[in-house]
Amino acid sequence: MVKLTPLLEDVAKLSVAEQQLPYVGTIDEVLINADENTHPHIVLNDEQVIGIFLIDMLYPQSYEFAESGSLGFRAFLIDQRQQGQGYGGKVMSQLRDYLVQHYPSHHSIYLTVNCKNATAYQCYVKNGFHDTKECYLGGAAGPQHIMLMKLHT
Repeated sequence: MVKLTPLLEDVAKLSVAEQQLPYVGTIDEVLINADENTHPHIVLNDEQVIGIFLIDMLYPQSYEFAESGSLGFRAFLIDQRQQGQGYGGKVMSQLRDYLVQHYPSHHSIYLTVNCKNATAYQCYVKNGFHDTKECYLGGAAGPQHIMLMKLHT
């Protein structure tokens, strides 16, 4: 069973596929961004750590397209040895309820996804995000779709 939880365990054993490094970075690069305003969360499958993501509480202060009171979803990765098994979709299908529970005062969440990453884009759309029809041009690996999901319907 796939479960999301705040970071409680060592995630150093997670690995990123070489072709994904421009989009996500290494585990060390992900964790260096974690602090009191950017919270790491892990993805467990049967108590085994298989992924990580960051929730950025100050996202609107860094990205002018983000509304005040929203969160940012960043640095999502599933271990390269676990990819292709549907875990990304399972995480995304749980995300809204998880965020409402852990961040009840926030009304929405933004993410950016590289315009070349059609698989991730479709996963986000299928699980509640919508494309704002704007692009973020400051991404290290090229233009990114700006996507939004309302947390409270």
